[in-house]
Amino acid sequence: MSKILIVEDDADISNMLRELLSPHYSISQAFSGTEAVMCAEREEFDLILLDLMLPGMTGEEVLERVRSQGNVPVIAVSAKDDKSTKVGLLKSGVDDFIGKPFDNDELMARIEALLRRSSGGGSSDVLTFKNVKLNRSTMEVSVHDKPVSLTKREYLILELLMSNPKKIFTKNNIFESVWNEQFLGEDNAVNVHISNIRQKLSKLDPDESYIQTVWGLGFKMSAD
Repeated sequence: MSKILIVEDDADISNMLRELLSPHYSISQAFSGTEAVMCAEREEFDLILLDLMLPGMTGEEVLERVRSQGNVPVIAVSAKDDKSTKVGLLKSGVDDFIGKPFDNDELMARIEALLRRSSGGGSSDVLTFKNVKLNRSTMEVSVHDKPVSLTKREYLILELLMSNPKKIFTKNNIFESVWNEQFLGEDNAVNVHISNIRQKLSKLDPDESYIQTVWGLGFKMSAD
């Protein structure tokens, strides 16, 4: 089970995050920058959720200390979500950014995506669903062992859906995870990319359905 350190000085938010994540991950909590650094020094984590507005040592200072020790993935969490803040944090070494207040499904999708990208080898490198195989190491997709040519974003969408085939991913989940930008409700990009993936899979497997639209909710891999 992946280990996540929650660094958040607001006890209510920290405990809410713990309740949200603990069914899926091993959770530790730190309520100040100094405590976060101490936790990171004595234990290895697979991911850190780092609030920026911390008492004493700031989130940026914690990030600098953590980065000097290793390359654990870090998602910055902040009420300041303007473009300059995001750009500055990404340049400073965070792997992703999410603004407050955040959507729980979006946060879960970002955590899952970042843990997938940072995980090494093993059989989980190859995802299989019906007649589709997706190799995370080579970023190659095949249907009936015939290669499928996908764009980077088409690949990332299919990988996200295949990583948890029973889960319904909202357009917000998919857009935030793949584009790393705030989702605007009128944006049709997700629909267009889903349609393209369906067409490419259908050319090699016309009798099989792979991506299901769950009306009013989002998309999932089709069990039918």
